[in-house]
Amino acid sequence: MASKKPSGDQVITRMGQYLMYLLVRGVEAVLSVLPLTFCARLGQFLGGLAHAFFGGPRRLALRNLEIAFGREKDLDWRKAAARKHFRSLGANFLCSLKFQVMSEAEIVKRVTIEGTEHAQAVAASGKPLLYAICHLGCWELLTNIPSLFCYGRKPATIYQPLSNPYLESHLRRRREKLGYVLFSRNDGFGAPIKHLREGSSAIGVLVDQHAGDKGIWCPFFDRLASTSSLAALMALRCDAPLLPMAVYNDGLARWKLVIYPPVSSGEKKATAEGLTSMLNIAVEVLVRRAPADWFWVHNRWKTPKPDFLLSKYRRGIVLPKGYDGSRLQPFNLLVRSPNWLGDACMAMPAIRALKQGRPDMRLTIFCQANLKELWSAVPEVDAVVTKAKKEGISSVARRIRESGYYDVAVLFTNSTRSTLELKQAGIPRLVGYHGSLRSRMLHQVCPEPVSYKPPEHHAYRYLRLAKFCGAKTDDPGLFSPTVPPTGAAGEGTIRVGICAGAEYGQAKRWPMDRFAGVAAAVSVQWPEVEWQLFGAPGEKAMGETLSQMLGNVRHRNRVGATTLTELIAELRACRLLVTNDTGTMHLAAALGVPTVSIFGSTEPVLTGPLGDRHRIVRHHVPCSPCFKRECPFGHYDCMTGVTAEQVARLVGEELGKGLVLA
Repeated sequence: MASKKPSGDQVITRMGQYLMYLLVRGVEAVLSVLPLTFCARLGQFLGGLAHAFFGGPRRLALRNLEIAFGREKDLDWRKAAARKHFRSLGANFLCSLKFQVMSEAEIVKRVTIEGTEHAQAVAASGKPLLYAICHLGCWELLTNIPSLFCYGRKPATIYQPLSNPYLESHLRRRREKLGYVLFSRNDGFGAPIKHLREGSSAIGVLVDQHAGDKGIWCPFFDRLASTSSLAALMALRCDAPLLPMAVYNDGLARWKLVIYPPVSSGEKKATAEGLTSMLNIAVEVLVRRAPADWFWVHNRWKTPKPDFLLSKYRRGIVLPKGYDGSRLQPFNLLVRSPNWLGDACMAMPAIRALKQGRPDMRLTIFCQANLKELWSAVPEVDAVVTKAKKEGISSVARRIRESGYYDVAVLFTNSTRSTLELKQAGIPRLVGYHGSLRSRMLHQVCPEPVSYKPPEHHAYRYLRLAKFCGAKTDDPGLFSPTVPPTGAAGEGTIRVGICAGAEYGQAKRWPMDRFAGVAAAVSVQWPEVEWQLFGAPGEKAMGETLSQMLGNVRHRNRVGATTLTELIAELRACRLLVTNDTGTMHLAAALGVPTVSIFGSTEPVLTGPLGDRHRIVRHHVPCSPCFKRECPFGHYDCMTGVTAEQVARLVGEELGKGLVLA
């Protein structure tokens, strides 16, 4: 059968790859006539230029240095380390190209070696030599001087093949010429393990790169990083001590090869997880010896996508034996809160799910200023950043930047404006629903449910977004308040709240005389009840009118007289809340306070309080729910159709249950 003719794009790609191959060979030819020290100086110069003109890699290096040394070194030190690193990287890159036209004997003259006793002890025991290799200094040097550390063993390495087939063939020829056995990561790890088990072999495995979704999450410089367990598995399966090995710069065009003692997991019976986590600690020791030599332009602490929360990962999180978990650097998550009080309360189960998603979580809420007291009272929230209603986007973005660095932001709002604020703040990962005109600004877009499914409650909509981020959302405890209500109201007194207002509009308000009728009827049967009137600051007149309607019925008018923090405290002391569909209703439900809620223009399937401790009263009419602020027909039949007798009966039933919240 004739082979398939390559497409035009494939031909162009192959031409580009071949030109790159010719360029590399040309550079090698030029370097072959230059002294090694000149190559190193030229590389330092080019590395300095790269530091000056390539902002992306420079910022990545500085961010990585901040993670590793931010607790102990100032910004000036980190900037100097980054500049030194770029110069070192350039020098070592050109020198590694020069190595291709040098003999092993010539290169060995440039290298000193330290720690040979560790490798010699392993070789003398008859066990295979297994090296854990890091991207330190001129790590490519190791492929050119196997005689220094293999001690007569057959050298081998596991590597990631290049996408350029011409450069790949060139690379393989160079390494195989020195006797290396090359194992591609793409071919699995059966062959490397077989090679190692032969005994008279030596193999190196790179261990300091991000390992993606298949890695073990363990601390590296006290920040969780996905780490490959390959080296640990090979060590355990082949009974081979795991020897860390590093190449450090030791002057201009000179290097020091250092072999460290074998890594121990500290466990009675070593496991791959324990050995991998301890290997990260060993690599940190190697890096600290010469910080500027490590490969800081690699995103070692990459945030996984889409599940940046780690609760779903099969290998999970492993801390080294004896490690103090409080040392972990935080994973900083910013959550853009809904603007309405009720919606914010319905988002609380999702907030709890996000917080439980990883042990290093530091969760900050970004919200309207009027919700600061609410979120400050939630135990799962570590910090709150607020914005004013009419504040400009640039001003808000600047405040977010000043409040700290955030790894990810999750938007519980759907607006384009809120996305712009976070985008301008420079947060590297934005997650949310498609929203209005903002999908291109989001890095992860949570899919909407299929249209034929039943309507989705807002609380479950927020939870679905948390699940999309990797949180576990099947725990019923997510709907339970972390700090339960006290129910305390003084000896012989039962406090029952009334919230007769609704800031959204008149269409959600049950007539005030009905609330007064409920209070009067219930007080006859329950004289120990003291009614607490709650409402927003703009509803003070309504509170005074309702207070007059209640007359001699025992009550306290707290409408517009409480801060949000005080409202939370007073709701906790209530046995029950009788309410319209309001933010106060959702706040009570979030606090675990039972409610009797009157619905008319809105839909309890979407926004009603969840759980069997809440009772819904509604009168269906053909136009309900309409979700309008004012009734378009002017007679509010959906609300006036609910009688005071209906509500009073439900209140009496709830009080009769003898519910004491503790």
